[in-house]
Amino acid sequence: MNISVVIPLLNEQESLTELHDWIAKVMQSNRFSYEIIFIDDGSTDESWSTIMQLSQKDSNVKGIRFLKNFGKSQALHAGFAKAEGDVVITMDADLQDNPEEIPELYNMIVVEKLDLVSGWKKKRYDSVIAKNIPSKLFNWAARRTSGVKLNDFNCGLKAYNKSVVKNIDVNGEMHRYIPVLAKNAGFTYIGEKVVQHQARKYGETKFGMDRFINGFLDLITIWFLSRFGKRPMHLFGALGVIMFGIGFAFAFYLGIDKLFLNPSGRLITDRPQFYIALTTMILGSQFFVAGFLGELILRSKRDRSRYLIKQELNF
Repeated sequence: MNISVVIPLLNEQESLTELHDWIAKVMQSNRFSYEIIFIDDGSTDESWSTIMQLSQKDSNVKGIRFLKNFGKSQALHAGFAKAEGDVVITMDADLQDNPEEIPELYNMIVVEKLDLVSGWKKKRYDSVIAKNIPSKLFNWAARRTSGVKLNDFNCGLKAYNKSVVKNIDVNGEMHRYIPVLAKNAGFTYIGEKVVQHQARKYGETKFGMDRFINGFLDLITIWFLSRFGKRPMHLFGALGVIMFGIGFAFAFYLGIDKLFLNPSGRLITDRPQFYIALTTMILGSQFFVAGFLGELILRSKRDRSRYLIKQELNF
């Protein structure tokens, strides 16, 4: 199979039929073998009914229905697990991503041998204050932190070699950082393509300003995990040793001063250095214990299901 199109969605009933017809037209005109995987992330409208109707008239349509809303990352994870195409395309269900971009994205993966191609919505039709400016700040921070030189990390339109989606773990809210996850896993051939962005035709966006706050927090998380996820003691243990060393040095100085240099001076407990020493030694011990516990948890953790599937179609 040439292409798997993975589409996570939440309450996008109005756009699904039009999106399906558009994708099918592009696929058929280019003679691609394909599948369209809709992942209903706990919609409360008639999105699932629409997906069922589409699957009945088109065997290329497949569906996954979550028991409740688990988030876009979990929806992508479920879609990636089921995808069979040599190239996996992800796109949003709101018609803001253009399916006409698919053939060129496919060629960049197959012909240019890239591992991942990320779309760049250079010209956007979103609110400047609510989305465009925060998005630019977010992308700047992501570039500086991750080292991946992309202009638009959060574009839903991306193309992947099948091996990428089968070997990365998308969880939490990490869908924004799939290129970073891919790079950390060793898939370094990452490209970018300017794609057409369209104004939303139906409904309203499901994401608010809080996604940028969450995005920056996730960026810190992925920075930490990429460097210390497999060795937390290297960070917390080092901080613990430094803090404990500072405290011990203060305590040693106070002891020498009181015993030999100035025995008739103030009591040790009357000196601020005593409390600095005590505080830093306690903090150092806590950092060290945190690193030790992190190592124990890392070695004893078991994989747990992050979402529950209520229903599947055509798998």
